[in-house]
Amino acid sequence: MIVVSAAIAAAFALPGCAPAGYNSGGSDYGAQPAANAVDATPGATAEPTAGATPGAETGDGADEASDTPELSEDEVTTELKAAKVKRMGETVQNEDGFVLYRFDKDKVKPDVVSNCNGDCEKTWPPALINKGEEPKLEGVDADLVGTVERKDGTLQLTLDKWPLYTYIGDKKPGQWKGQNVASAWFVVTPEGKKNLTCLPPPSKAVAPPADDKGSDSQDSGGDAGSDSSGSDYSY
Repeated sequence: MIVVSAAIAAAFALPGCAPAGYNSGGSDYGAQPAANAVDATPGATAEPTAGATPGAETGDGADEASDTPELSEDEVTTELKAAKVKRMGETVQNEDGFVLYRFDKDKVKPDVVSNCNGDCEKTWPPALINKGEEPKLEGVDADLVGTVERKDGTLQLTLDKWPLYTYIGDKKPGQWKGQNVASAWFVVTPEGKKNLTCLPPPSKAVAPPADDKGSDSQDSGGDAGSDSSGSDYSY
C-alpha cells in the first residue's frame, strides 16, 4: 500500500502536471503532458443535445416562484460541452471554451446551496441562466443538469447537483489554473465529478476585480489572507 501511494504521489508531482508559473499565471498548459493525461481533442462523441431541462434545485428553501432577475445575453451561460484538454483530460466548458469548476464548500444534501458569494463570486463567476431558458448541451447528460437559486435570486446551473463556476484566473479557453485552488476548487467532469487526473499543489485564488465600493468578503467561502495588496485569497 505504501508503494502504491508513493507511486500516485510521484505521478501528481510530475513537472508536466504543474508547469512552471502555475501560481503566477505565467505559463500555459501546453508543455509535456503527464503520463496519465491525454492530448487536446474535441469533446465527447455524443451527439449535441438540443437543450437541458434544468431542475428546480432551490437552496435554503428558496421559492423559485419568486422574482428572478433578468440577465443580459453576455451574463448567461448558453452552452455546456464536454471537451478534453492536455494533462487534465475530461472537462466541461461553456460556450466560450472556458473550463468549469465545482466547489467543495457548496452543499448538495439535503438541499443544493452555493456558498460562493461576495468577493468569492467575483473570482469564481457562477454559470448563470435565465428562468425558463435551457443551455445547449454537447456530451453532457441533460438528466444531470439543473439549477439552484442563489442568494441574489439568480439561477445558477448545476451538474449532478454541483453548482458550476468559471475562474477569472483562466485568461483564455482551455486553461485550468483553478485546479486545486484552496484545496477546494476542482475541474468538473461531464458527470459532475472532480477531475483529479492532474492535481497541482494547492494554490491561492487570484484577487477579485477592484470594486469602487470596496471589498466585500462576506460569504466568500473562506477568509481573505493577510496580504494587504488583496492578492492572497483562500477561497
